[in-house]
This record gives sequence, C-alpha cells and structure tokens, in this order.
Amino acid sequence: MAHHHTTPSLNELVTGVANRLKTAGTGFYLMVFIAAAVVLASAGTGLMAMIKGHEAYYNVYREVPWGVLIATYVFFVVSSTGLCLISSIGHVFGVQDFMPIAKRSVFLSIATILSGFFVIAFEIKLPWRMAIWNVISPNLTSNIWWMGTLYGIYLAFMFAEYIFLLMNKHRPAVICGFSGSVAGIAAHSNLGAVFGLLMGRPYWQGPYMPIYFIASAMMTGCAVILMFHILGYKINKQEMSPDMQRALEVTTKIGILLICVILFFTTWKLIAGAAGQPNGAFPVVQSEVVGHHAFVFWFFEILLGMAGPLVLFILSKGRNLKLMLIASLSMVIGIFVMRFNLVYLGQSLPVYYDLGVNEFKEMLRYSPSVYEWIITAGGFGLTALLFLIGEKVFDGHKVEDH
Repeated sequence: MAHHHTTPSLNELVTGVANRLKTAGTGFYLMVFIAAAVVLASAGTGLMAMIKGHEAYYNVYREVPWGVLIATYVFFVVSSTGLCLISSIGHVFGVQDFMPIAKRSVFLSIATILSGFFVIAFEIKLPWRMAIWNVISPNLTSNIWWMGTLYGIYLAFMFAEYIFLLMNKHRPAVICGFSGSVAGIAAHSNLGAVFGLLMGRPYWQGPYMPIYFIASAMMTGCAVILMFHILGYKINKQEMSPDMQRALEVTTKIGILLICVILFFTTWKLIAGAAGQPNGAFPVVQSEVVGHHAFVFWFFEILLGMAGPLVLFILSKGRNLKLMLIASLSMVIGIFVMRFNLVYLGQSLPVYYDLGVNEFKEMLRYSPSVYEWIITAGGFGLTALLFLIGEKVFDGHKVEDH
C-alpha cells in the first residue's frame, strides 16, 4: 500500500463519504432511523424529568438513590476504558497482532463514553452545574470530582488520538494513546473507589473494587471489540483480511483469560461476603445467590455474561465469527446486568439493618420506571448511531500500513 503517503484532498474525502452513503442500502438507513428515534425519545424524556423533577419519572427513592441510570453510565464508561486499553496493546505498546483493531476501537471508546455522559446528564438533574463548579470550586477529597475531571481528560486524549490516527501521524497518536490509557486507568480505578470507599455499604466496601473495575473493563472491551468489528464487516459487506481475523483471534484469547479473572473475583467476593459475621454483606450475598435476586445473578451475570461466552469463545478457537458474535452479544447483555447488580445490590441492604430498626428489617427493592428504561435505551441508541455513521464516514476505519 503506497497510497498512504499522499493525503487525499478534502474534496476526495467528501465524495468518498457521499458515495458510501449513497450505496448504503435501505437496511442501513432503517437502523440509523431507529437509533436516532430512540436517542430523541430518550432526550425528550430526560428533559421532562429535568423540568418536572426526578420523583415524577424515576423510581429511585431516598434509600435507593442510585438506579439503572447510574448502572448504565458505569456500563458505558467501563466499555470505553476497556476499548481504550485493549486497543492500546497494538498501536501504543507495539504488539503487531492488535494493530488492525486500533482505529475502530478508539472511535468506539469515544462513542461509548459520550453515551455514558448522555445518560448521566439526565441522572444528575442539572449537568451544566457539574461542569461549572467542577472548574471553579474543585473538591480534591471527592472521588466524584476526580471521576468527572479524569474522564474529561481521558475523553480529550481519545479525541486527539483518533484525529492523529486519521491523519496517519503515528507518533503523536501513540503519545495520546498512552496518555489516554493512563488517564483511563486513573479515571476508572477512581470510579471503583467511588464504590469501594463507602464505609457504610459493606457489599461495596474494600480495596479490591478499583482493581476489579479495571479487570472487568478489559473483559468488556474484548466483548465490545469483537461484537462491533464483526458487525462492521457485515454492515460494510466486506471480506475480512487475514490480519483482522488474527487480531480478533488474539482478542478472543485475551477475552477468555479475562473472563476467568472476573469469575475468580466474583467467587471470592461471594465467599468474603458469606464468611462475614451475621452483619456486613451477608444478607446481600444471600439474596444474590439464593434469594429474590438469584435468577438475575445466575442467569444474566454468570451464564450470559461469563460462563456461556467462555464456552463459546473456547469452541470458536477465535476463528468461528458466528460463535464469537453470539458470545460477545451475550456478554454485553450479561455485563450490563452485572453493572446493575453491582449498583442496586450495594444499596439493597438498609443502612440501619444491623440496628434492628423496625422500618428497615427487609431488603430494599427497586425496579426502574419506564422512563428510566427509555433514557437507558437512549445510551445504546447513541452508541449504535455513532457506530453506524462512523462506519460510512470513516470507510470502515481502514488501517493502513505504517
């Protein structure tokens, strides 16, 4: 490939995009239309909740203040960090096999974090206040302040990295990619600390949360990379190059390793919770393993999120794209529920439970309202929309030889 030394003119680029959009076909535009409609419905619902007040639309309440919108936000930023870290193995740390997935993965890491910000904006009621006060009145002892700041820095690096990748400027792309990885790890382990440093919530509390968040981000990254790369080739109706097949094969292998790591984490989390004194996290672990939350835990988090995909990945040997697509789709659904379990179960034990207060002898229940689900769907719609448009505008994120 010798043509990458001459950068195409703006005119050529625009013509190329226009041609790809012309030949895209009805199915493509139908998907774009559905995704855009979901985003609009979601934004409308979120704005209504901002104006009328959350209590009119959301099912969260004083004892369970964090609901599905927080879980969705966590899911998207986990996915974004994972995409950034897995893709950086290639073009930042120079492992050749991972090179082909770099461009699309960096693009998707931007798309997913924007989707996370989209959802959290409707959760924090007046998001512009966060942006303003974050700058003019920083609270350096607040994990949530650090979270907003570090994710902002991370997003800036990912944008810069993608622009340099498009311009084929390898060195600055590597520098931004490395800085983005560092910012991502810092932001994401800090998000784990938002949960792990809450002393009054025994189910979350503990030093392992930040580490767990990084490991599960990389596991999620593998699933999202496989899913979107395979879908990307289907949408563009292209033949996959041997290099790309090899890249997806090594991604699958890393995925297998990371699923095992997270299963190991989950096992010890349950043992630690169950081994505690009668107080502590025991009632939560009980409801998760054999109680009213057991089906959701065993079916979605364990079977769909980890055990099923693990078997399918091993059977696929990283070559059977159909099995890999099913496994990665299943993982994405399971991991989303995993995030919801994490956020909800940590709050399901009333703070006064150990004191035997009559009002709080039961575990707390929460199920999202229709409006919360619509806003959640908007996050997925936004990712889908950006992915579809990105495929056509950036010509399937082709990676050229360096």
